[in-house]
Amino acid sequence: MSTHSLASQRRAHFLDRIRSANTITVLIIAIVVGAGTGLGAVFFIDLISWVEKFLYEILPGILPEIGRGWYILAPVIGSLIAGPIIAFFSPEAKGHGVPEVMEAIALKGARIRPRVVVAKVAASAACIGSGGSAGREGPIVQVGAALGSTLSQLLRFSESRTRNLVASGAAAGIAATFNAPIAGVLFAIEVILGELTTRDLGGVVLAAVTSSTIARAILGNRPAFGIPFYSARSPWEILIYILLGLLGALIGVAFIKVLYFTEDLFDNWDFPAWLKPAAGALILGTMGFAYPQVLGLGFVPLDELKLGVPLHQGLPHVYGSGFPVIEDALLGNLSLTLMVVLIVLKLFATSLTLGSGNSGGVFAPALFMGAMTGGSFGFVAHKLLPHLTAGAGSYATVGMAAVFAAAARAPLTAIMIVFELTDDYRILLPLMAAVISAVILAEKLEPESIYTLKLVRRGIKLFRGRDMDILASVQVKEVMNPNPITVSPDIPASTLAGLFIQTNSHGFPVVDKNGMLWGIVSLEDYRRAVGHDNQPPPDLKVADIACRNPVVTYPDETLRDAVQKMAPRDLSRLPVVDRKNPHRLLGVLRRNDIVHAYELGMVRRGFALGELPGSPPGTTTARFVLPPGSPLAGKSLSQIPLPDDVLIIHIQRGGQSVLPHGDTVLQEGDTVTILSRGGDEERLERLWAELNMPTEEANSATTG
Repeated sequence: MSTHSLASQRRAHFLDRIRSANTITVLIIAIVVGAGTGLGAVFFIDLISWVEKFLYEILPGILPEIGRGWYILAPVIGSLIAGPIIAFFSPEAKGHGVPEVMEAIALKGARIRPRVVVAKVAASAACIGSGGSAGREGPIVQVGAALGSTLSQLLRFSESRTRNLVASGAAAGIAATFNAPIAGVLFAIEVILGELTTRDLGGVVLAAVTSSTIARAILGNRPAFGIPFYSARSPWEILIYILLGLLGALIGVAFIKVLYFTEDLFDNWDFPAWLKPAAGALILGTMGFAYPQVLGLGFVPLDELKLGVPLHQGLPHVYGSGFPVIEDALLGNLSLTLMVVLIVLKLFATSLTLGSGNSGGVFAPALFMGAMTGGSFGFVAHKLLPHLTAGAGSYATVGMAAVFAAAARAPLTAIMIVFELTDDYRILLPLMAAVISAVILAEKLEPESIYTLKLVRRGIKLFRGRDMDILASVQVKEVMNPNPITVSPDIPASTLAGLFIQTNSHGFPVVDKNGMLWGIVSLEDYRRAVGHDNQPPPDLKVADIACRNPVVTYPDETLRDAVQKMAPRDLSRLPVVDRKNPHRLLGVLRRNDIVHAYELGMVRRGFALGELPGSPPGTTTARFVLPPGSPLAGKSLSQIPLPDDVLIIHIQRGGQSVLPHGDTVLQEGDTVTILSRGGDEERLERLWAELNMPTEEANSATTG
């Protein structure tokens, strides 16, 4: 046997042992991900500092005659480096990165290309170091997630383990950036995974702790910001913090809308993609050059505007992540006018940077705007109510959490990151009041977060880390069990024990002697009835323990609607009934059926996105063009009488792919792809011809 073959066998044997290893192995890999992310964060932060030093110290020293013109030129230089990296090497590096991680977990088996690490670090360092208004936490999160995904793919882990390692890398990124491991864990749970499971928690915690420890050891054991000591003046002050939360919601929602409006402008602009970031940087640089001079005309004290030299010590406030400016606001060192102006300027600066296609995060800009919002609010509140309110610094601290929570819809992360920064439990009450009020109002004004809106615009609707739009393309009747086991309300409850064991089912529809739905009985109902004795009374009947008015679903409802009925009550099954006769039982929808529905939806999405090279095994597909005058034109898919084993999986309209849903309306000229399970093309051709018959001909054919 050759040496190469022997090495391949040993590697395969090692990977098999790793894949079958216990939880300890996965936790060890999570620690490795945390360590790698921590070291990557340190390198990334140092790289940003080096780029900034080169562009604002070394080059101005070589060409001093340009003077403050470097504030225009430097961001353009950085974007001319970042733009080609993003456009030609890794499009995933565009923007703030977190939605791409969420999409990978929901749709791609948590697989992220390794090249994303290199591209994201290089592009984001060039952008932020040159003055681009973006945060460094988004890139570090994406780097950590990509590291976790890459290791998992190399070790050939299952999809669930890969999801866990991706979330571990994301948690490690936040922990290293802000020296806040608990906030990192909550970020991974709230934003990345969308749900908390005990299986995921161990690896995520260990990765965050490891990353934070390494970052502390190298960068210093101090929080990201210097925070003032909080002191409450009056219990009534909590109402003022609630008002701050409402104001923070307005700023957070404005951030979302302006960012995506700017992104649309640049996306629709007919201009080379690799040059768009430079165009945005040119506008940003002009703004950074001009606003300190305008504010210096008597609006703001000159010592706050940093108009002197050296240039690297007088960077415009809105450049980069803005951590030093945030700290000044928290310590109460900024004037009211400057803080109010910086809210607006940072909003536009970040929107220009990321909307034009550059690379960076939105976490730090949200904290920046929150600090300025809270500082301004606190300054005014203290002037009006000096004996009732604390100083502006305390309000700036709470404002950070309120604006971030409103933008990201991650209230626990927002609360915990500020709590970890202050290390003062007394700020928790105002913090919680402001954050929750901010999230409630923000959800009323804009249902999607700054992260999920990007996915929704791509046709991806997440719920607990899964794409709900995939489930919206599948109807209940396609995956329900049409022949469920049923029980009568009059039989003894004692007979249920053997039925649960025999069928391995956790619940049964209860139907009366006429076959009509009477209720539903579950294993939990039975356990409550028998109590600790595990022996029901002999006269106890199913009717005595069953749920009389169960939540039901309909065959033409989408799985997304059904899941939203099941989730609040943690139901494991829903009876499927006729819309016209809600007592007529048609089947049962179970959680396992929803898993199959998700797979079916993935097939449809694959066809829509062109990711499947052919038909799945046992199926046939055919494409048809909707002819002029077709009776199908103007009808939604839910109105088309298709057989149960025939699905419309793709629509091509005007050169664009349309993902079919029940409410998708067909138009003349649409190219429709139809899939048949167990059929052939001739059958699909006959079906299409029948569907497109004029109404009179169809009626004649039926009559004949």
